[in-house]
Parts: sequence; structure tokens; C-alpha cells
Amino acid sequence: MSEIIRITEQLRRAHEGEAWHGPSVREALLKVSAAKAAAKPIPSAHSIWEITLHIISWDDAVRRWLAGQNFPSTDIDDWPAIPDTSEAEWAETVARLEAGQRALRAVVADFDASNLMRTPPGKTNSPYVLMLGIIQHAIYHAGQISLLRKAGA
Repeated sequence: MSEIIRITEQLRRAHEGEAWHGPSVREALLKVSAAKAAAKPIPSAHSIWEITLHIISWDDAVRRWLAGQNFPSTDIDDWPAIPDTSEAEWAETVARLEAGQRALRAVVADFDASNLMRTPPGKTNSPYVLMLGIIQHAIYHAGQISLLRKAGA
């Protein structure tokens, strides 16, 4: 099995399920209503909705970097505002998350493995580090979402 196939599979597990660590992002979001997604059971913490939008932003940034786009991380909307808190908007947010995660996996699956360790000019991380980092990012935030749900969201 190639390294690209292994990474793609780990991305799938972190996003969709069958992850060793516990709930994937998708599993952590199951049966979360718009009201629960917007709730702040821990006042100083981000809401589930804010975390979901944050994951969308970073999945998209890494996908674009891996596809060869060059832009500074300061151009990323790190913590986007929630447009409105309707059920329809929450469903759209979750759909955007899932579409973005599929798009990221597609770029990873098509990535030339011979370039995994080649850090692009002007960057500090190799594609390999970005790929592993975005997996870790998903897992970290799946844990946060799970804790927020237990705290009352």
C-alpha cells in the first residue's frame, strides 16, 4: 500500500468514521441540531458551529495548498462568523464540510508521492506535514465537539 493511499484512508477515517481514536468529525456531528451547534455551554469556548466552520476553512486551505495554490495563511478566514442559526443554514454548513472533506481527499489521492517531502518555495512545511497536520486537526476538533456535546450543546 502506498503512503498516499494510507494518508487518504486516515483522512477518511478522521472525517467519516472507523477511526481508532474515537468519533470522527461526522460521527461527532450526528444528530446535532442548529440550536445545539450554536450553543455555548462553555462560555469562553467556540461553539460546535464555529468549530465546524473553522474545519471547513482549514480543509479548504490545505486542499488549495496541495493543489499548488500559493497564498499566505493570513488570507484564511480562521474563525468565520455564523451567517444565521437556522436549521437550513446548519444543514448547509454540514454539507459544505462533507463536500470539502471529499475534495481534500481527492486532491490527496491524486498527489504525486514523489513530491511528499518537497517543501515548496516560500513554505515551511512539506505536503506530507500538511497532510498529517490536517488529519490531526480533524481529530482534535472532533474531540472538542464531543466534549461540547457532553457539556450540554
